[in-house]
Amino acid sequence: MFGLDTFGDVTTGSDGKRLPYAQVIRNVVDQAVLAERSGVDAFSVGEHHRDDFAVSAPEIVLAAIAARTSRITLGTAVTVLSSDDPVRVFERFATLDAVSAGRAEITLGRGSFTESFPLFGYELTDYDRLFEEKAGLMAELLTEGPVTWEGTVRAALKDQQVYPKTENGHIPTWIGVGGSPESVIRAASYGFPLVLAIIGGAPARFAPYVDLYRRALKEMDRPGDLPVAAHCPGFVADTDEEAIEILWPHVRVMMNRIGRERGWPPLTRDRFEADIHEGAWHAGSPETVAQKIAQTIRDLGIQRFDMKYSAGTLPHDAMMKAIELYGTQVIPRVKELLA
Repeated sequence: MFGLDTFGDVTTGSDGKRLPYAQVIRNVVDQAVLAERSGVDAFSVGEHHRDDFAVSAPEIVLAAIAARTSRITLGTAVTVLSSDDPVRVFERFATLDAVSAGRAEITLGRGSFTESFPLFGYELTDYDRLFEEKAGLMAELLTEGPVTWEGTVRAALKDQQVYPKTENGHIPTWIGVGGSPESVIRAASYGFPLVLAIIGGAPARFAPYVDLYRRALKEMDRPGDLPVAAHCPGFVADTDEEAIEILWPHVRVMMNRIGRERGWPPLTRDRFEADIHEGAWHAGSPETVAQKIAQTIRDLGIQRFDMKYSAGTLPHDAMMKAIELYGTQVIPRVKELLA
């Protein structure tokens, strides 16, 4: 399975100025429509609560996409469960599943940013406990039966039914992790499929986490064939050189902004190109990207690859071309390489 992910990054127009949030959101819908037309299997939208991302309510954006598509799977990258209410998450996605005729899926995560915690009245000191308890409640809600649950992060439930029920009786739900062994084991303990967020370093170094997940599933008597996916940054252009030239100014601004917040050194061109050649980025010509995706799938033994195609202020037109090349050239070539 091959997907595309976007965080709804606020992009620039032809004049170099930031686009309004509303236009960015409409562009995301257009990108998803093109993704389906180009043969992509899944489209996922992230959730953020800061000024460089336009999407804070991905389910609404996905519902708009559902109205203009018929086949593509629609999900999140990720739903920040720690600062949300699992009951409302279930209700929103069950509704999305209805309007999309069974195409909804959820990826639960703790998120790489923390703005949602103070925004919704949560303490960062409760970071781990919030996710642990809410993931447990979410697992119960996904059975779609009466739920009895008690914890410390929200009111208890007793024989509680939650509506609407889905037509298929289940919403496919993953847990996204960034490389913490504890998070991998947690995903296995609840029987959730695993998404590895590989945003830095060589993808092959995540192979031990896949092995840990498989061993944990076995030890916990969970189904051993649950899928594993990789989420990696990427971009496709006609040539390797063009991909780098288009990406570089936008990635530099994005990474340096985040770096100032987190104490990282400024991103250099050499380091960026090294990450394309040897690290997490899957960027270049269709053949280059296909070869690297195929290698990542082989190295990790995964069942799904999602490319995060948005990158800071990268313009809409560039992303549209990348989406079309990914769907019409990269995906068929990867399938050939893996056959």
